[in-house]
Formats: sequence, C-alpha cells, structure tokens
Amino acid sequence: MKYSDIANKGVQSLSPYQAGKPIEELARELGIDNVGDIVKLASNENPFGFPESAKQAILMQLEQLTRYPDSNGFELKAALAQKFGLTAEQITLGNGSNDLIELIAHTFAAEGDEIIFSQYAFIVYPLISKAINAVAREIPAQDWGHDLAGFLAAINQKTKLIYIANPNNPTGNFLSHAQLEEFLAQVPPHIIVVLDEAYTEFTAARERVDSFALLKSYPNLILSRTFSKAYGLAGLRIGYAVSAEEIASLLNRVRQPFNCNSLALAAAQAVLQDDAFVEKAAHNNRVEMQRYQEFCHEHGLEYIPSKGNFITIDFKRPAAPIYQALLREGVIVRPLAGYGMPEHLRISIGLPEENTRFFTALSKVLSLA
Repeated sequence: MKYSDIANKGVQSLSPYQAGKPIEELARELGIDNVGDIVKLASNENPFGFPESAKQAILMQLEQLTRYPDSNGFELKAALAQKFGLTAEQITLGNGSNDLIELIAHTFAAEGDEIIFSQYAFIVYPLISKAINAVAREIPAQDWGHDLAGFLAAINQKTKLIYIANPNNPTGNFLSHAQLEEFLAQVPPHIIVVLDEAYTEFTAARERVDSFALLKSYPNLILSRTFSKAYGLAGLRIGYAVSAEEIASLLNRVRQPFNCNSLALAAAQAVLQDDAFVEKAAHNNRVEMQRYQEFCHEHGLEYIPSKGNFITIDFKRPAAPIYQALLREGVIVRPLAGYGMPEHLRISIGLPEENTRFFTALSKVLSLA
C-alpha cells in the first residue's frame, strides 16, 4: 500500500512549494565559509533587515515566552484599527498572509467549488485550491497580468472565491483603483473577492489603491496584507486580513488559536508605527528599480514593469542555466519555471551594493553565454 493512495485527492496532485534557496544552502554547495560573500535576491525580503523598533519590542517580550500569546491579538488589532480607521472586529490575524489566504479558502470553499485566479499569479492560490479539492480556474494572463474581463466571464454557479494579487507576484503587474472598482461592481455579492496586497507599501502614494474605501462599498471583499515585505518581519510570520465584521467572525471561527506568536505580535505592533523605516525601504526600491530598468535597456533585456519590490527579466531562452551560473557567482535569484515562466528570473530589489553585485555577475554570465 502507498499512503499517497489514501491521501486527499487534491494533495495527491501537489508538489511541495519550492521557496527561494537559502544563503546557508548555497554556502554549503559552493564551500563558502563566509555567508556574507553571498547575495540573496530571491525572496522579496526587506534589504534593510530587521527594524530597530521591532527589535526593542521583542526584547521586552522575552521574559514572557513561557506564556501563550494573546490568541485574539488585542493590542495589534487595536493599533491596526487606529492607523487605518477600522474596527478591531474587521481584522483577522494570520501566520503571514499565506496563512490567511489558506484560511479564507477553508472558510468559503469546499470540494467541487471553483476558485478563480490568474495565470502567473501567486503559486499558493492553485496549491490551496487543489489541497481542498476545489476546482482551480486559472484565467489566461493579459500582458502578464490579471484579465479582469476574463475573470467575470469565468464566474458561474460554482464560483466561491476570486484571488487577485495587487501588485502581482511574480510579475509585478498593477491594477488601479478604478479598474478594481469597476470589476467589483460586476461581481455577484455572494462571491468572495480576496485582494492580496502583500506589496502595497511599495506602490507610489499617488497611485496606491484605496482598498479600505473599496471595502466600505463591497462587503464581499477581503483585504490581505503582510508584515513580511516592507516591514521586514518575514522570519516572524505575521499578517492580517480586513473584511466586513461578519466575514471576520467566520474566519476567526476557523483560525487556529495562537496562530501568531508573542514576538511576532509585539514586533508588528511596533513597526506598524515605524513609518520612517517603511518609507526608507520604499524609497530605496524606487531608486534601485530605476537602475534595474536602465541595466536591462543597456543590455537589451526585456523585463515586466513592476510595482513590487522585485523585477522579472525575460531572457528569451531557458533561464535555468543563467540561474545556475549566477549561483556560482554567489548571487541567488528566483527561477520561475514553476510558474510556467521558464525563460524568466525574478530578482528582488536589494541594497545598492547588492544590486551592483547582481549587475556585475549577470554581465559576466551573459558575456560567457
């Protein structure tokens, strides 16, 4: 007997999620003693590291680690509510936004229900859909981004959920407030729309979607955000969803107790007020993104314009050899064959010196190709 034969049918068709290669793993492979010689630009992490505000909050919590965390996350919810003009009853906390994306699927979809998302969207959407035996409706992309008209055309009586990442990962495409509002106005109110805004802090203030305003008009909308990117807390795994109070109540019935640890709750509350840290990351992203675009133009490389903290380059040929060659140069980026984009690599925007290291390494690799 194979245990895979008795596993959930959806799980039988899945492969484990392949995260970006850790620095330590590459160091072992290359025999490098000093991990500081390796540049990781693979996982869209904040290049400025751990904010001091969060560090101090964590230090104050260390003596309380024998106690369970506040399962309701009262203080973090209160801080979020105050900052964004919400009620605490609208907020659901999660072990990163991945946890919330999965939690929403378990709450509203079941076997045979249909979940809509875009081709070249966050790979977790199809993974979760298949894991719960739902039907994954992948809509062909339009210019590497979401075809909202295609989404509307795909809606039927079995549709339960629609996932929209904005900006989209891994392509960086962006939908405006007007585009989203026009779309939401046409979605039947019994279908839940999840707006995944993991990278929203990197969009310019003048073009950023006022998603909280959309939430007031469309109670079937759920917003998902994370502290992993702009806030620099990827290792602590903390995120939040905002929705109508009735939806949040349903999510909190399914949510595992203590899904957010004490250190994550304290750090998130602290860095939520650290606007200077977030703006520093966003400013670096704007400046360095321009350098990436200029590099691509100079080397005749095509790229997908991005509103996230990453850029995806199209090499017009299999990218795996380029990825491997960059690893040998001590530079880790993200291959996208798993997304159906075998000719692309996604590169996180790092510090100026890290990006220069990438430019030098890629120039060398391309000259030897």
